[in-house]
Amino acid sequence: MTRVPVFVGLDYHQSAVQVCVLDGSGSVLLNRRCPSEVGATLEAAGACGRVVRVAIESCCGATEFAEALAEEAGWNVELCHPGYAKRMKSSPDKSDFSDARLLADLTRVGYLPRMWLAPRHVREVRCLTRHRQSLANSRRSSKLRVRAVLREQRVKGPARAWSAGWMRWLGETNQLSAQGRWVADRLLEEIAWFCTRIDACERRLRELTRDDRIVGRLMGLRGIGPVTAWVLRAEIGRFDRFGSGKQMARFCGLSPRNASSGERVADAGLVKAGNGALRATLIEAAHRLGRHDPRWRALREQLLERGKPGSVVVAAIANRWVRWLFHQMNQLNEEAQMA
Repeated sequence: MTRVPVFVGLDYHQSAVQVCVLDGSGSVLLNRRCPSEVGATLEAAGACGRVVRVAIESCCGATEFAEALAEEAGWNVELCHPGYAKRMKSSPDKSDFSDARLLADLTRVGYLPRMWLAPRHVREVRCLTRHRQSLANSRRSSKLRVRAVLREQRVKGPARAWSAGWMRWLGETNQLSAQGRWVADRLLEEIAWFCTRIDACERRLRELTRDDRIVGRLMGLRGIGPVTAWVLRAEIGRFDRFGSGKQMARFCGLSPRNASSGERVADAGLVKAGNGALRATLIEAAHRLGRHDPRWRALREQLLERGKPGSVVVAAIANRWVRWLFHQMNQLNEEAQMA
């Protein structure tokens, strides 16, 4: 078999994968469709030469496929960021053929916008946290529908919604119509079902992360509870994979976005990046820290005195806290290694 160094681009789909192989000069040695099986991909690309790097666009199922290639063949597999790849592939001639070649060419010249290939344990935690978030979103939707029924029938209850007293009032009130009462009861049953499923998911997360040192360190910090620690572990994974706290804050979608042009200087909110559930979790943590932690409460009061809107203040606290968390977690990691 020839030992020419080659670079491989894989346009992955559930049923098939487009395999493109380039040599060091960029000449196409192979570009054809194969079954989405590890053996078929290894055979097609491996016959062209010694595989130096493999690029595959991050999508549903691509991470598992990339890990299988790396384990079975020892290939250096890199995940391509889907957002950057989408912009680069915006062409009237877009096809699987051209996409695979682009991925191979980008990894050949070292310009591939790479993503972190999370280990299996982190992916398992991510699977559970995202399932829990889905259940929480559905529960919130049912709660909003209950409130909509009350507003539609002009029924007002105690001031604090969803407290124990409010729930007792909702179960006993006779202000709803017969059909409104029936709908509200069905929605309350849904909410109870979602609460049961969320509790079961959280028990499974506790069992999965019982011996996870990073989760343990996170929960030892002020302002971080189990849910926040699970989300951080699932979406960030390892804190030492970032070069700075600023880089990690940008990954979390907490950095301000500049919209300046010419002499006009303006901000355009937060960067449109990162996982939405991660950003929401960090914003919620910033709300708690701004009220209960002396250091961050002082920052909150300082920014409010300067006339900053409340939403901007919370985002600023989240941004700076994530930068602080980056250094704190890396310092704890270094101390653990020295011990």
